[in-house]
Amino acid sequence: MFNLTSEETYQDGQVIFQEGGTGGQVFVILSGTVEVSKMGKEGKYVLNMLNPKDVIGEISFFGGFERTATAKAVGEVKLGLIDLKPVDIELEKTSENLRALLLVMVDRYKNLIGRSSEDFY
Repeated sequence: MFNLTSEETYQDGQVIFQEGGTGGQVFVILSGTVEVSKMGKEGKYVLNMLNPKDVIGEISFFGGFERTATAKAVGEVKLGLIDLKPVDIELEKTSENLRALLLVMVDRYKNLIGRSSEDFY
């Protein structure tokens, strides 16, 4: 599915990356569950629980944005660090129109997910 450069293991409750942080790493979940959350006015809001084969960290890679959410291990989690060089090569082969559309989609998703939980409730 993806070319991996390495594997990492996280223990229960360990933060993989923090909302507002930087980093261009993109991971695929090999085993375990990852909680994706944001902090809102009234505390933590869980956006999603992700499982093996799900990808995390893609928004910061495609859009060059800071992390829009916090990812945390639920139980032991094994992640594969995705080798982004082949992805970059494929993106360079893609037409400017398709790349522009992809960036618009990423930007819209980032704006949606970048809102605090009180914007939704």
